[in-house]
Amino acid sequence: MKNRALALYTALGLGYAFLYLPIVLLVIYSFNASRLVTVWGGFSIKWYGELLNDEKILDAAWLSLKVAVINATISTFLGTLAAVVLVRFRRFTGRTLFTGMITAPLVMPEIITGLAMLLLFVSMELAFGWPDGRSVTTIVIAHVTFSLSFVTVVVQSRLAQMDISLEEAAMDLGARPVKVFLVITLPIIAPALLAGWLLSFTLSIDDVVISSFVTGPGSTTLPIVIFSKVRLGVSPEINALASIVVAIVSVGILVFGILMQRQEADRLRSERTAADQG
Repeated sequence: MKNRALALYTALGLGYAFLYLPIVLLVIYSFNASRLVTVWGGFSIKWYGELLNDEKILDAAWLSLKVAVINATISTFLGTLAAVVLVRFRRFTGRTLFTGMITAPLVMPEIITGLAMLLLFVSMELAFGWPDGRSVTTIVIAHVTFSLSFVTVVVQSRLAQMDISLEEAAMDLGARPVKVFLVITLPIIAPALLAGWLLSFTLSIDDVVISSFVTGPGSTTLPIVIFSKVRLGVSPEINALASIVVAIVSVGILVFGILMQRQEADRLRSERTAADQG
């Protein structure tokens, strides 16, 4: 029994090391004084200073952040509407086609999606004069196209598990459907909405393949800038940038975990209070 437990813990440790040891090494070498990323030249933070003075990277980072926020917000809104339609309206004309269009980006290779979006934008520009070249607008449209599918799946699973009798009871008491959705349904599915928003944000800020098809001069996102720099060799500035991203993601996960624990504790406290009063 002890040997089995030891083997399981060893396998678990090796798995975590395989996943996270490269990230740890990347963070360590971001403080390397040498320009050669594989040769340790002493401790230094000069690459963080050079990174903050690199206008190209800073502009790309700001553009990626702006695109990711806009994409996540629009995708969450449209994905929630699509999920409500699929869960609350079981039968309607074109449901199969609608479902297929929603789920297609989930299984479609990104290179196919990017090429299709590029051909669409080129055709629209020739036919209508819009969009005028590749810009932030085309990036947002392309990102929303594949992000809303993920939001729809997340919200749809939460809506399917929701007790519909709560909505029916509110409508029996005279509440209109819009008020029922805002007061009853929305707070219940709020964790799914947040999860969908964060997922869309992550997918957008991390995308390279689709963005490479729909970006143009003056609208280059951060992943594309990093990819172009890495093709010429990894520089210490890229290590510093990656370390900052890792730190931001780690803090975000920590804060989100604390908020979820507090929400769960409040829910359990409310249930105990209701049980005691009952």
